[in-house]
Amino acid sequence: MRFFLLFAILLTLAMPASAQEANGTITTESSAQQDAAIAMRIREILGELGNYDDVSVTVSEGVVTLRGTTTSATEASDLDPLTARIEGVVAVRNQVTETTDIADRLNPAIERFRSRIDQFIAFLPLALIAGAAFGFVVFLGFALARMRRPWERLAPNTFIAEIYRQLLRIAFLIFGIVIALDILNATALLSTILGAAGIIGLALGFAVRDTVENFIASVMLSFRQPFRPNDTVEINGDTGKVIRLTSRATILLSFDGNHIRIPNSTVFKSRIINYSQHAERRFMFSIIVERDADLQATRALVSRTVQGLPFVLSEPAAQTWIEALLPSGVELVVTGWVDQNETSIVRGKGEALRQVKLAIQAAGIVLPDATQAIQITRDAQPATPDLQESTQVDTVDASENAALDRIVAAERQEELSEDLLREDSPKE
Repeated sequence: MRFFLLFAILLTLAMPASAQEANGTITTESSAQQDAAIAMRIREILGELGNYDDVSVTVSEGVVTLRGTTTSATEASDLDPLTARIEGVVAVRNQVTETTDIADRLNPAIERFRSRIDQFIAFLPLALIAGAAFGFVVFLGFALARMRRPWERLAPNTFIAEIYRQLLRIAFLIFGIVIALDILNATALLSTILGAAGIIGLALGFAVRDTVENFIASVMLSFRQPFRPNDTVEINGDTGKVIRLTSRATILLSFDGNHIRIPNSTVFKSRIINYSQHAERRFMFSIIVERDADLQATRALVSRTVQGLPFVLSEPAAQTWIEALLPSGVELVVTGWVDQNETSIVRGKGEALRQVKLAIQAAGIVLPDATQAIQITRDAQPATPDLQESTQVDTVDASENAALDRIVAAERQEELSEDLLREDSPKE
């Protein structure tokens, strides 16, 4: 009886241990199966990628260990995120290194090169068609631009005609690029190209701002010409006759015979006085008479004298007025008008001043001299006979202006193609 009870107790104590061992065995077998499944899944993925033939995979309790070599360090580092995404992976130990075998490292590059050659061969016919379409469009645009007569009729001068032709070339060039990219199904590149061109154009615009401003001023001046060849103008304080208007500057011939080159941007923004706009031009000078003189009679005498000169125009009539009372006398301002195409303005002014002086002196009106002179005489010398000044009016013509006109005409003939001035263009 005692033996039976002892056996029953031992049997009871032994039964839970056996169950626990059985459960442990089942858990171990399940973990091993899961590790094997994970390893199999990773090997299948690496096999599909094809770049990890030398990589071995072991999994223990969800910890993946990778060993072996790859052709690049990038491929080795890509294994970490790749294996970490597998379900059941707890951690990854990446022991894969880059191979030192030159042949193994060159094989992928050679394969990529062959693949690109194959892609290029397959792409070549389409690229040839796109290139042919681009070349045809560009050739057509350049052929149209070479036609001079239509553009020279539309443009006021050769400079603007060349701008029209250049714009036509650029338009057909862009059109050809669009057609070629559309054939290649790469129109998305067009926005990138245009954006890059815009940025480059903006940078160049800031870099050559003065040049661009000068170019635009040349275009505007060639459309609305404020002067003609041989016109006498004053620009920014410089006076001379216009030789030509180029795409960069306005060339003047000063009355001293010097060339004056003014940038067109300065000409466009400056105050321009065109003395040749009208044939009639006024000269002006002032004289001082004594205070005791009859000013009304003096004014009338001076006006009659100037108006009576053969080169002075009757309309507008010559005028004389009192300008100021000075300590030395009374200042009179005298004006007269001449036809500057037939009379030199400077010589006409000088002759008018001489005739007015003679008329005033003949009328007994004193021209005061505010200067004081000290004369020292040593020995008595015979008096010098008075020289009577001739009252005959000198011939005043525009021969000097005609000489300058011939110089300007000769220089214009040398570089006529560079001139933007045309007689049939609108004039401001």
